[in-house]
Amino acid sequence: MKQLATLQALFQAEVDQLNLGTTPEMLYDPMHYILQLGGKRLRPILSLMGSGIYGDPAKAMPQAMAIELFHNFSLIHDDIMDAAPLRRGKTTVHMKWNENVGILSGDGMLVKAYQYIAKCDSSVLPEVLDTFSNTALEVCEGQQMDIDFETMDEVTASAYIKMIQYKTSVLLGCAMKIGALVGGATKKDADALYQFAMLLGTSFQIKDDYLDVYGDPEKFGKQVGGDILSNKKTLLWIEAKRRAQDQGIDFESYSSMSPNADKVHSFQELYKLLAVDTYAKEQISRYYNLSLEALSKVSVEEEKLAPLKEFASWLYHRES
Repeated sequence: MKQLATLQALFQAEVDQLNLGTTPEMLYDPMHYILQLGGKRLRPILSLMGSGIYGDPAKAMPQAMAIELFHNFSLIHDDIMDAAPLRRGKTTVHMKWNENVGILSGDGMLVKAYQYIAKCDSSVLPEVLDTFSNTALEVCEGQQMDIDFETMDEVTASAYIKMIQYKTSVLLGCAMKIGALVGGATKKDADALYQFAMLLGTSFQIKDDYLDVYGDPEKFGKQVGGDILSNKKTLLWIEAKRRAQDQGIDFESYSSMSPNADKVHSFQELYKLLAVDTYAKEQISRYYNLSLEALSKVSVEEEKLAPLKEFASWLYHRES
């Protein structure tokens, strides 16, 4: 993953010298703070990789920054809604300052994202703006779906897939497509690259759900079983409930357990009994393979797609 490391370093250098504004400090300091908390930077890297297929990755640097600004805007607001104390192991914006500061700084980041996304050739600007705006609204829809699921008794697997695609995957697709458009891709290629990244993002999110249950805590980087303890309706939880009902197993006796290590262990065993662990791995592979099918429709030399295949394989085999 030499190219990934190179692009991460290139983008981080851009973040390090970024100046979104200075006064009022309570508006701009939180913006710079959350951007320096790190993360994998997958979304902006996809923009740079999309442009790189057709020439210079840095040509899409403003759009990569726009994607990262939008992503972090959504994280600030998500943390407020979730009352989350930590983000990437550090104090969240609304806890370090307050909720009003978090809301306003997040709003400011969204405005800044639109300023950066528009820094491209006028010939592709309408398509870039439409893609970005449609994606931004889908992310909001996905977040609302996720909130709605918390109070719904029944959630289907198809509804869950739609939710994670809107909440997470479409922004990866958007990042890739916009980078490709700025780099010089045809609309057909850009749409295929969107599908590649969106489907890969779906596999990525299901893998995240799987690792929450069966991951190595030291490699995963967070508490294993967190979704189980909170009865979060992940794909594994939804499919286990359906299979338990079909087999006459009292699923409620599991979900109503006290949130402790025994509950995590019981669910791990239940998932294995119902072969939900295998089902999840099959879905991870399914969406990964679909993403590669989409990538095969891009009309460029095979060697130019090699870094994307390597990137996809890295995400597919990740343990953190």
